Amino acid sequence: MLSIKRSFLRHFQPWTIQGLFLCLLCVNTHFKIYVLKTMSHKIGYARVSTDDQDLSLQIDALEKAGCDLIYKDKASGKNRQREEFEHCLKALRTGDTLVVWRLDRLGRSLSDLVKIITELENNEIAFESLTEKIETRSATGKLMFHVFAALAEFERNVIRERTQAGLKAARARGKKGGRPRKLGDQQIREIRALLRDPGIRVIDVAKRYGVSRATIYRHINA
Repeated sequence: MLSIKRSFLRHFQPWTIQGLFLCLLCVNTHFKIYVLKTMSHKIGYARVSTDDQDLSLQIDALEKAGCDLIYKDKASGKNRQREEFEHCLKALRTGDTLVVWRLDRLGRSLSDLVKIITELENNEIAFESLTEKIETRSATGKLMFHVFAALAEFERNVIRERTQAGLKAARARGKKGGRPRKLGDQQIREIRALLRDPGIRVIDVAKRYGVSRATIYRHINA
């Protein structure tokens, strides 16, 4: 009888332990999925450019989409330093989704949009635009985002090529790139002559020529 028990334990104990381990692993996986689903939130962001514009349309759409919290800005999309937008980014956690009514509510340029969404993806935060029906959790949404990223890269390359071509053409005509000088050679000679007099202050010379003291120092020390 003892030999039968030993034989039973020898043949079935490893499978029992393995089965228990797989069971625990399965429970742990399902628990993580449950926590992710129950703890993740949809956070909305709405923006208008001026105070006389109304946020109601955007807010209604975001609430209908199931947003738990909505941040609202009245600022230009060109300005990345938007107070409520910064608060919105800080509120987002792994597994959350940032929802906007339309893409241009998040940013004005394609490159800016790609930068923001890439930062979200790096933090495992999804993005959804209601009007364009873009949702980066789905395969289709991810594909559309990569298309946007490729277009943004193309846009940057075109701008870079045009800038380089313009500078090359200007140099060929004898022009130099960059901002024009605030002071001409004659003015610089006059300023140096004036400042040889210890009774004349730099600030008075700067006012006379309509420039800052830093500009005066930069030119006389060049």
